[in-house]
Amino acid sequence: MAIERTFSIIKPDATARNLTGAINAVIEKAGLRIIGQRRVRWSTAQAEKFYEVHKARPFFGDLVRFMTSGPIVVQVLEGEGAIKKYRDVMGVTDPAKAETGTIRKQFAESIERNSVHGSDSPENAAIEIALNFKPEEIVG
Repeated sequence: MAIERTFSIIKPDATARNLTGAINAVIEKAGLRIIGQRRVRWSTAQAEKFYEVHKARPFFGDLVRFMTSGPIVVQVLEGEGAIKKYRDVMGVTDPAKAETGTIRKQFAESIERNSVHGSDSPENAAIEIALNFKPEEIVG
């Protein structure tokens, strides 16, 4: 399997509860390397741009408000099959249905406040990384 990169967000619900270190430990235990990481607070415009694919969905406004409600941690992860591996480590969106040991099972509060985001494809990973990091900010 090829070494690839994926994008991750530790969302406001998790940063508010000081879970960045605990989530990073799960990521690293899964064999992924954190090669870029920064704590930021998105503007409304940044959140709207990031989630523009959902603009027509009824939850769009709530999602933007949530993602701008506090600091987030944006990350670039690297490893063999990083996109699939991170999606497996995150667990399904609904923490009640997530497998034991996944980030969402351990830390998410609800479907909406599910603690993390991860890219779903190589194309989206490249776009999401480019939206949030300059190439020189990634140390691989």
